[in-house]
Amino acid sequence: DLKDDADNVRYDDSSKRIYVGFGSGGIAIVNAADGKEIGSIKLTAHPEAFELEKQGKRIFVNVPNARHVAVMDRDKGEVINTWKTDLAFGNFPMALDEANHRLFIGCRMPSKLVVLDTESGNVVAGIEISGDPDDVFYDSKRHRLYTICGAGKIDTIEQADSNTYKGLTKTNTADGARTGLFVPERDTLFIAVPHRGSQQAEIRAYQVE
Repeated sequence: DLKDDADNVRYDDSSKRIYVGFGSGGIAIVNAADGKEIGSIKLTAHPEAFELEKQGKRIFVNVPNARHVAVMDRDKGEVINTWKTDLAFGNFPMALDEANHRLFIGCRMPSKLVVLDTESGNVVAGIEISGDPDDVFYDSKRHRLYTICGAGKIDTIEQADSNTYKGLTKTNTADGARTGLFVPERDTLFIAVPHRGSQQAEIRAYQVE
């Protein structure tokens, strides 16, 4: 029982644990073997997207109502730092480039992709994006980011190096289509399109090149 408003979910294969953001402020820890909650880490407000390090023990969590990114230690089970996004607020989607120590935060006020250095917590870049970003994915093979925006766009951003980013294309989708999944093994970005007026609900597949 995760109380209320269970939202984002991540799985840690090394520990066989599931992490679930929920409620007014917490990340629940669930044993994947039996589905039982074995603990939780408290936050100051409801968590949105979060990412787990594979080579480290940290969890990075968007906490938009607190206007920061919370940094958790999985072993200690506590928040060890908070980072401000500075250039924008309303931080909802997130992606991680662990190899280059970069965290990508999609913000809505104003619409920007903010890039943080995960070693220092400092903001290193900010790129204007389309409105209502709700998902962002990092393509390590192509060094690109795909930001899915409810304004009906996929913004593709190029990573020239760790601190340099530029917008490449804006692909039309549909109004309100802001939830997706990038499958790198298939070079495919799937996007959920909602039913709105004459627009039918559907899943669209976009091939990346």
